[in-house]
Amino acid sequence: MSIRRLDPILIDQIAAGEVIERPAAAVKELVENAIDAGARRIAVRIEQGGRRLIRVSDDGFGMGPEDLALAIERHATSKIPDGSLERISTLGFRGEALPSIGAVARLTITSRPRLTGQNSQQAHRIRVDAGRVEAPRPAALDQGTRIEVEDLFHATPARLKFLKGDRAEAQAAALVIRRLAMAHPEIAFQLEGDHLSGLDLPVESGENGARRRISRILGADFGENAVEVASQRGAMRVSGLVSLPTHHRASALDQYLFVNGRPVRDKLLIGALKAAYADTIVAGRHPVVALFLETDPASVDVNVHPAKLEVRFRESEAVRSLLIGAIRDALASAGHQASNRGGVAMLARLQAQGITHLAPRPPERPLSFVFPEGPPRHATAMPAPARYQAGFAETMPAEASPADTDAPMPPLGYARAQFHETYILAQNGDGVVIVDQHAAHERLVYERLKKARLNGPVPTQPLLIPVIVDLPEAIRAALLDLAEELASDGLVIDPFGPGAIAVQEVPAALAGADIVTMVRDLADRVGEFGGAESLAARRDHVLKTMACHHSIRAGRRMKLEEMDALLREMEATPGSGQCNHGRPTYISLGLKDLERLFGRS
Repeated sequence: MSIRRLDPILIDQIAAGEVIERPAAAVKELVENAIDAGARRIAVRIEQGGRRLIRVSDDGFGMGPEDLALAIERHATSKIPDGSLERISTLGFRGEALPSIGAVARLTITSRPRLTGQNSQQAHRIRVDAGRVEAPRPAALDQGTRIEVEDLFHATPARLKFLKGDRAEAQAAALVIRRLAMAHPEIAFQLEGDHLSGLDLPVESGENGARRRISRILGADFGENAVEVASQRGAMRVSGLVSLPTHHRASALDQYLFVNGRPVRDKLLIGALKAAYADTIVAGRHPVVALFLETDPASVDVNVHPAKLEVRFRESEAVRSLLIGAIRDALASAGHQASNRGGVAMLARLQAQGITHLAPRPPERPLSFVFPEGPPRHATAMPAPARYQAGFAETMPAEASPADTDAPMPPLGYARAQFHETYILAQNGDGVVIVDQHAAHERLVYERLKKARLNGPVPTQPLLIPVIVDLPEAIRAALLDLAEELASDGLVIDPFGPGAIAVQEVPAALAGADIVTMVRDLADRVGEFGGAESLAARRDHVLKTMACHHSIRAGRRMKLEEMDALLREMEATPGSGQCNHGRPTYISLGLKDLERLFGRS
């Protein structure tokens, strides 16, 4: 067989297979072109998931007839002014999108250059049908560019078989718009069409414009359960919002990552995100994030993926370190804060539960309430015998005095009761707080152990009599292989004949723990460690297992002083809002939530 040159139209159809694999990809390319053209308003309409019609209208710079003719030629672009790929600062630069779309669909471009002074040019239109080009001709348009893509893939019908249903394709296109809109709050976006709820995002300006745009797209619920990220290292800067570890999703679709304003799904960034949350989020769940990485364009290669979804960094480890550190710092700054979701539903279930243990206390200070009628009043506790009715603390209102407001109420308030010997009921200035005593203490012990390891060496408690633990031989051998790692975390073990080990020392923070059960559970976890698991991950698993077995267990009655000490330590410990498995350690219910629950509002 002899070698021959391919037909230009066939070349474009082949290129379209890489660049335009579905309607959402066409939407992405067209909207990126509008952004690069300086648009301040972009409107998109989609019909039949994009198969029937994709229309993108913008008020950007526009094009004259000469530029229109060049725009549909392969590798013709205005976005590399110096002819170098070293510093790409635009979203599109290859010049492949329009000719690729025109090769597999009916493409119509109508454009009019933006008015400058007395210069007023007429609008022109050019059409391409499956690679066949019509000459530009005069048309009607106020300003900017309108692109219509009709009957996508009609020239390559085999591609249609690989598309999903209209709804799925429309939602994929909507996701593209949300990503681009999030990165450009200075541009107004509109989206409408079949199988879409519609999207109308006004221009967001000012200091908090980016946050308002993110909240509009991801919802107020995210804004209430997110913390700000802001960190810089040299020429690299990362900013945005990340969810609290207790606010998560079943999939990673709501993870929005950007590099110099370009939406990406880059493996390095996704890996850094997982590493940042590895210590806090429950397995199989995903945080919600909107992160923007800004760096010198010369330090990142955006020309490594046909759809420009992946990038390559010159200093990849520096990028990874910056992201992980920035996210962890942001989560630490949230302190004990946890997601506020589910509180009312939780309280509704508590209506059917009884208080199994109550710890009376003289009040340290009056507690503030806002009653439905009348001005704010302060509460003064009654004598102990009359303070409790049906298992709940009861207070009577009294007039406030200046001394009532001297000391501020702690965020988690003061313990009032323990019910089902599992949960602590506390009262703060805003309402009530319900704490899972085991989950909270488990997290606190874990953080203590981590801090001790960081400051090293971990203080240990030698055992007067070694504790002997029987184990299956294979698991015993695996555990002994980790003896050096365990010793660095304060757990010193030695072989003790066949099928057993002797525990010689334990971390001082674990004095009094059930050592046999802890070591057996730890041995079970060792069997789960994969060969690719990092040393740091294995050591964290060890500390989490230790923490679990030294924590206050469900079913244990606590003294009032113990409850309050737990609350105060939670307030002082970053990350205490979620347990070691990523679940919340407490929920808060404001007075308004309680009033709604009881039909008082």
